[in-house]
Amino acid sequence: MTTMPPPSSTTVSPSCTTCASLLHELQIIWDEIGENDGERDKILLQLEQECLDIYRRKVKNTRKYKADLHQLLADAKAEIANLVSALGENASLFSPGKGPLKQQISAVNPVLDELRLKKQERMKGFYETESQIARICIEIAGNDRSIDSADPEIDERDLTVKRLGELKSHLKELQNEKSLRLQKVNSSIKTIHELSVVMSIDFFKTVNNVHPSLSDPSKAQSKSISNDTLARLTSTIHSLQQEKQQRLEKLRLGCLAADVIEQTEVEAERLNVLKASKMKELVFKRQNELEEIYRGVHMDVDSDAARQILISLIESGTGFTCQPSESEL
Repeated sequence: MTTMPPPSSTTVSPSCTTCASLLHELQIIWDEIGENDGERDKILLQLEQECLDIYRRKVKNTRKYKADLHQLLADAKAEIANLVSALGENASLFSPGKGPLKQQISAVNPVLDELRLKKQERMKGFYETESQIARICIEIAGNDRSIDSADPEIDERDLTVKRLGELKSHLKELQNEKSLRLQKVNSSIKTIHELSVVMSIDFFKTVNNVHPSLSDPSKAQSKSISNDTLARLTSTIHSLQQEKQQRLEKLRLGCLAADVIEQTEVEAERLNVLKASKMKELVFKRQNELEEIYRGVHMDVDSDAARQILISLIESGTGFTCQPSESEL
């Protein structure tokens, strides 16, 4: 009669003891039944084969599990190597060590989590810096692309502190460039405003023709600073200065053309009215100060009569003449 092979280990496990007791019980039952040896050997062989099949499946599954653990560990080591290289870290600080596979994986996981978090934070710094660089470059280029759509492409192979520092230095240079350009734009707008006032030209229309963003006071920080805008501002100032010079030359050469004389008279009248208005404001301001002094020392003064006299003098032009100066033209 064939019997089950004994376990290879010298230590008999409880499960083996159970198998032996069950086999013994089966032998007793067969004796009581009167089962012949051939049938018994056949059944025992079948049981042995089934047991071997179970062991084979278990070994196969365990072998696959081991391969999966090896692959998991290899992938983790590869990701750590890539992260260490991209972040510029010291590779020796992130060694998983040796030991059983599960032990190595347990040691690797916290290292991997730390590096992933560091990469996420570094990526945030790169994204913010490169986004600002892209926006300023778009402003300087002056193209039609929306600034809000500036989405930088970050090279995840180089996330070192050195590279981020270089980008921040470049951003600082661009911010300085933007500041200088904005100063030039504001200075040009101021010059255009002064020339427009002197020559009674529509200031807002003039700067709007250069770029719409220049005529909106609420958009002080979003004014166009492109090369094209700076060039157009320079050209506009040059044209206005030429126009001013031509007007001055017409007056200095004594041009007697009717339209020039009429234009000059209208402009002189406008300046007279403007100066008279300013003089009234100044005189009345001084009169109010004097009246305050008189009231402080309890002296009576006829304010209405005094004001009427001053108005008459100003309007009659007594002691007041207005000749258009070069700065006013």
